[in-house]
Order: sequence, then structure tokens, then C-alpha cells
Amino acid sequence: MDLPPVRWVPIAASADLHAMHPLAARAFGEDLVLWRAAEGAAPSVFVDRCPHRGARLSRGRVESGLLECPYHGWRFDAAGQCRHIPALPGFAPPAAHRAVQWRAIEADGLVWAVGPAAPADGPVAAEVTPKATPASAALAANGTDPGQAGLEGLPALPSRRVLCGPFDVAASAPRVVENFLDTAHFGFVHEGWLGSREQTAVPDYRVEHDAFGRPMVPLYRAWQPRASTAARGGAWVDYSYRLLGPWSALLTKKAEGDAPREAYALWCCPLDEESTRVWFTICTDDASQGDDALRAFQTSIFAQDAPVLESQRPRRLPLGADGKAGELHCAADRLSVAYRRWLAALGATFGTC
Repeated sequence: MDLPPVRWVPIAASADLHAMHPLAARAFGEDLVLWRAAEGAAPSVFVDRCPHRGARLSRGRVESGLLECPYHGWRFDAAGQCRHIPALPGFAPPAAHRAVQWRAIEADGLVWAVGPAAPADGPVAAEVTPKATPASAALAANGTDPGQAGLEGLPALPSRRVLCGPFDVAASAPRVVENFLDTAHFGFVHEGWLGSREQTAVPDYRVEHDAFGRPMVPLYRAWQPRASTAARGGAWVDYSYRLLGPWSALLTKKAEGDAPREAYALWCCPLDEESTRVWFTICTDDASQGDDALRAFQTSIFAQDAPVLESQRPRRLPLGADGKAGELHCAADRLSVAYRRWLAALGATFGTC
């Protein structure tokens, strides 16, 4: 069976995950538990359900490098295998006695997961994207994942990285991504910050596609009254957008003059079809602003977006083009339309209608 390419999503900040303390999380409508066998160990991610009697493993604890269920004390190793049943001290649990494991890695200060996974020595049983298409299967066969975790493998970005979030919003992940790609709302939603009512015209721009078919805009110029925390006045800013995966995107920007280079990565974790947890990674050359100031700026911007996102109906992103799904488009929306068409072609339809 052809599987769709891996779609890593962030489910927690690495700093929030400590040994001895399992952490509850959620992605794609599934309750999860994250834990470390020891401080500094790689994270493990399981479905938050003990296979014995269904108790939440996140209510348990880590004992001797094993995750202990709070109900009957069954203990599981980092690969999900049950290693100890207190009620049967001399019993060696068989291979079938195991928790459902998701694959997990750490990158850019976040724990990323994709799942569920088969036993550690077996193939991936299923991925989080529900459908495969010839195009997505070809990408998987090429061994390059267009939904990779974090910023690894991207063109050179400013080396300073500041993680912002999480922000929870009652909107689907595709709605959040489309809003991130949209510039026509700047003068209204971010008036006095990223846009002005006197400069609402969207200039002509070109949508291209990278080697994996992901839409991107190499250059977009926008007038911004306050483009960053360091900005002291308005300036023309050169933007560049690229999709990193179905639920992640990257914006790079450079204001005219000697302004610092900046990039903003958007990472969405679809909690379920109509709610999303969001992180941002700010990459910047600016050394004049502290981490708290950068986080405060991004918090202010997303606080302006969130009420509009939560007001949209339907909460899921319509994929029909040319008004067939009840939403109209204009020339200023060409990147949004390209994103919708890419999602449909890829079969990455979680959170769409």
C-alpha cells in the first residue's frame, strides 16, 4: 500500500517535557502522552490510553525509565512495549502487550510527532494524512519529506531563534495557515502595525511552486507602519512566502535600508478538525530586542488575528475553487487559492470541507 508522505506536527515545547512527569497533548483528534525515560533522553509519544483498561497514561509517572500506568501499574518502555505487570511479578509480557506509539523527534525547541507507528523494528503502519495521491506517493518514494519538522534543510536563515506560543484558536489548521499567507487583511486586522487603511491595495505578485509542488511567492512588497519590534517608523518591506507542509509555512522579510533580516515560521498542530495549537519561530539578525520583546510583538499580532479566525464559518477551510464551496476569490487571493488546490491535490484534507 502506498502511504502518504510523513507530516510532522509540533505537539509540545521541549522545555515543557521533563523526566518523571508525563505530559498530555493532542493532535488530529487523538489524546497523546509525551514522556522521557530520563532527563535528556529522546521523547516518546504514545496514544494516551493504557492498552490494559484504557486509563490515561498521562496521569501516571516514570519509574526506572518506564512509563507507569496510574491504574494497575503496568510499565512501558520508550518503544511502547510493556515490561512489567505488578499483579504478575514473574510474568514476561508478550510483544502484543504494548501501547500505541507515535514517532517523535525534537527540532527547533519543539517535540514533533507523526503516527501511529508500528513496533520499532517494523514499518510505519499509518500516517496522519488520510489519503495518498500519485504525487504524494512519488514524494515519499524520493525520500524527501515536504512536511519535514522544523527549519532544517531550508535556505540560510538568521541564526537567532525565538519560539513563541503556544496559542490555541478555535479554527482549523488550514484556516490558520491561509490567514498567515494572506496580506490583504493587513490594513484592517493589523492597522497601524503591519498595514494601513491608506495602503490596502495588493500589488501584483507571482505564485511559483518548488520542487515538491508547494506554492511559494518569491517577492511581495508591502508598506508597513511597524514591521517589527525594532521598527521606529513605516517602511517598504520585501516579503517572501513558502509553504513548508500542509500545516506550516515560512515568511521571510527585509525592510528597506539597514533593517535586520527576519523570518517567521508558522507551526500548526491540528488538535482536531476545528481547533488548532499554534507556535511561531522568529529568526532574526536583530540583537537590540530581548526575547520577551519579540514574543510580546508576535503575541500582539496573533491576538489581532485570532478573533477573526474564530469568527469564520465554516471553521474548516473550503477547498472548492471559483465559489463552488461558498467562498469567492479575487486576484489578490491567488496564493490562498494555490494553497487550497495544493491541499486538495496532496490529499491533506484534515480540517477542510
